[in-house]
Amino acid sequence: MARDHRLDATGLKCPLPVLKARKLLKDLAPGDTLDVTATDPGAPKDFEAFCESQGCDLLESAEEGGVYRIRLRKL
Repeated sequence: MARDHRLDATGLKCPLPVLKARKLLKDLAPGDTLDVTATDPGAPKDFEAFCESQGCDLLESAEEGGVYRIRLRKL
């Protein structure tokens, strides 16, 4: 059964949100999701490129009030 995980990367500048997500994703099972909260404006593009190169799905990317919510699924 897939599980949901969270990463609070608010206040971190790139590449730290992606590096922390990569570290967490290593330990997740296929199908698990990771919800990342970030404030770096570059995070959405960084995670898009990360998913293309690392074998995960970018399920959602949204911004509200300067906070970016990014949802990934490990393949």
